[in-house]
Amino acid sequence: MLQRKIDNYIRHYYETTRNALLITGARQIGKTYSIRQFGKTFKSFVEINFVETPEAVGLFHGAKSSSDILLRLSTITSVPLIKGETLIFFDEVQQYPDIVTAIKFLVDDGSYRYILSGSLLGVELKDLRSEPVGYMGVKDMYPLDFEEFISCVGINDAVIGSLREAWRNRTALDEFIHGKIMELFRLYLVVGGMPAAVSKYIESNNLQEVMAVQQDIVRLYKRDIAKYDPHNKLYIEEIFNLIPPELNAKNKRFILKQLNEHAKFDRVENSFLWLTNAGVALPVYNIEEPKIPLLLARSRNLFKLFQNDIGLLASQYAEGIQMRIIKGDKDINFGSIYENAVAQELVAHGIAPYYYNNKKRGELDFVIELGGKVLPIEVKSGKDYETHRALSNIMDCNEYDLPEAVVFNNDNLRVIGKIVYAPVYMVMFLEKDNTAPTFYKVDISGL
Repeated sequence: MLQRKIDNYIRHYYETTRNALLITGARQIGKTYSIRQFGKTFKSFVEINFVETPEAVGLFHGAKSSSDILLRLSTITSVPLIKGETLIFFDEVQQYPDIVTAIKFLVDDGSYRYILSGSLLGVELKDLRSEPVGYMGVKDMYPLDFEEFISCVGINDAVIGSLREAWRNRTALDEFIHGKIMELFRLYLVVGGMPAAVSKYIESNNLQEVMAVQQDIVRLYKRDIAKYDPHNKLYIEEIFNLIPPELNAKNKRFILKQLNEHAKFDRVENSFLWLTNAGVALPVYNIEEPKIPLLLARSRNLFKLFQNDIGLLASQYAEGIQMRIIKGDKDINFGSIYENAVAQELVAHGIAPYYYNNKKRGELDFVIELGGKVLPIEVKSGKDYETHRALSNIMDCNEYDLPEAVVFNNDNLRVIGKIVYAPVYMVMFLEKDNTAPTFYKVDISGL
């Protein structure tokens, strides 16, 4: 059984609120599995899948109250509904988005607990996600991040704790441990974080079988494209297919001419947004200045496009590359692969990644906001990682006065001036600080 961070999140959510929870995310990332595991903690667990049970859509249609919905629900399940001790799971809700709106009344009724999930929710429910405000939380889910991956393949909490402590204290790791974690990171580049691929690896250690699972998922994504957006499917699929070669290009920015010689961004913008909203692609937008808030400096039509899972990306390259990646073959361009892994990790931790490009100063791979400050990030896969003209230019610029930068690379951790040279796997420790105070009261007693 794969241990996921989302499992603790779900458990804590239902211990602290009576509201429902909507789990969003791409296909095949483990949403349903985690919810079913949580359902085992209730005396009664009812699952309604609107794809596998299409008659449920018609059954609920026209229901006028929570009691009406629950009465109809009882006719299609043999599982007993026990007040206060039943979790009702509505899955594949993109097939019946009205259930999201109805959740308000079901939560108000208070008889049972509710959890929802589905595929392509960013596409199908973009106008409904905020409907039941105060009655339903929304949690985005992603493929396994690197910390989850190494935990699943056998690295214990004590080792992960020592890695975290080294990051916090900016100290080097034991070389043996560093070498082993780097080997696992290269394995992660091939296996990725799709639960089915990770499970297949743990079960068999056979990379060919892992790649077969990944290629099935890629085919599934392409079927989704054809099914859910038939009018734009040619553009969307072509953009999806271009992600691997575009990332391998010199500047890694998505070039519309590769898509169509006469392509204009306004014409294909919806296709890019579809892939993003479906959770299968991760856009990283250019910013004009590394100043907070980065969102205000974002350029709408300059971006890099990454795959949602590094293993799926590797599976689309030439067969036989997997073992060469794991062994660190020097003839392979790891730059785009490393960058995709870093982008995926940042997004999984709720951090919006951007990149910076300036003709005078150069280009930074990533720029993020962390702890109320701007953090520039460079990702280097070669030995010349101390050569970073753009980063040096930015760090020397008094206008921005940036306190620290990180260069992720293959070597052990060390600090030179304001630059932290860290092993690339330590990107797993870049996380939002949720301990900062959020309460503030204005003193108006003197007025």
